[in-house]
Amino acid sequence: MSGNSEPLTPRAKLAVTAGKAAAAVSRAAGRGSGSVIGGRVALKLDPDLLAKLAQHLDVVLVSATNGKTTTTRLIAEALRASGPVVSNALGANMPAGITSALAGGSDARFGVIEVDEKYLAGVARDVTPKAIALLNLSRDQLDRAAETRMLAEKWREGLSGSKAMIIANADDPLVVWAASSSPNVVWVAAGQEWKDDAWSCPSCGGVMQRPGDDWFCGECGFRRPAPSWVLSGDHVIDPHGSAWPIHLQLPGRANKANAATSAAVAASFGVPPQVALERMYQVQAVAGRYDVVSFLGRDVRLLLAKNPAGWLETFSLIDPPPTPVILSVNARGADGTDTSWLWDVDYTRLAGHPILVIGDRRLDLAVRLEVAGLDFRVCESVDEAVQSAPPGRIELIANYTAFQDVRRRVGN
Repeated sequence: MSGNSEPLTPRAKLAVTAGKAAAAVSRAAGRGSGSVIGGRVALKLDPDLLAKLAQHLDVVLVSATNGKTTTTRLIAEALRASGPVVSNALGANMPAGITSALAGGSDARFGVIEVDEKYLAGVARDVTPKAIALLNLSRDQLDRAAETRMLAEKWREGLSGSKAMIIANADDPLVVWAASSSPNVVWVAAGQEWKDDAWSCPSCGGVMQRPGDDWFCGECGFRRPAPSWVLSGDHVIDPHGSAWPIHLQLPGRANKANAATSAAVAASFGVPPQVALERMYQVQAVAGRYDVVSFLGRDVRLLLAKNPAGWLETFSLIDPPPTPVILSVNARGADGTDTSWLWDVDYTRLAGHPILVIGDRRLDLAVRLEVAGLDFRVCESVDEAVQSAPPGRIELIANYTAFQDVRRRVGN
């Protein structure tokens, strides 16, 4: 456990106060939670504030293309077994949002922090984490994130020599390559359904061989490490070979993988797997994801999918046909403005579902579905889509800002 910190300097206290005031003004103006603007103001007044706020905490950082917010929430629940936790639970995962979250955690023992992939190395430098969880890397926001190999390179450089315990997915070659520069790594066999970003070796560029669940480069010998923790069906197997049941209210195999990684993180802080996994059962929804809402007399389940890997995982957990599915895609700044990723998603998996299409880029999506040979209907709004859907619970899958639009409209 970290020792007690030095009290905050007058400058740091002023920065925290100013940040909270800016956030309050933003909330009063109806501009959202205010966490980002509050953090920006605070960091302007004291650029070292993030490090100062983290100095009394045992910090866990969580980074990935998919599953960051959920895994952060699961780890936070598990660690509450050992003491108070401060976390950026709503997903504001760049330095300003993280600063805002930590400013509210002066009494906490643990800081469980989701970090945007591009900021991981810098935040790790500032907050000296005890553990870093790395889940996966895949293509996302093509206009703003460099290709995945470059992100893995940034992680690899940023983590080399880190004293943190790295808890990393042994099934994602990009993650393994990034984590391998670190002296302390715990490997988790969490699985990888989306493989299209991992066919060439991140180390030498050679072609990856993938027999069964294994992978290796036939040219340089880079290969899957032996995992200490393994997701096996509905159980996680710990390093001693004991199998612990995973009971979640969150759906899908991807969330079992998130729980397996979270159990490994919790164990590194002394929380036993049984305790950690029992606490994770309490999580029903994460920032609106997986919530079932009643809207216009219908039950609608809200699902977030931001990139090809996320869409693939989401298709695997929706109810089978003839369940109606509403798809919503935007291409605003937070989503990435390039929608060419739609062509990487195998929409034929939705065959047999009645499909309704909404969102700013509904016509881009319509062209993609047309080429996939699917029947669908384009609607102007979520109201029209819900009213047009045939009977049964509706699955609504949306990317980032489209998801926020839908949540505002359905009152969740």
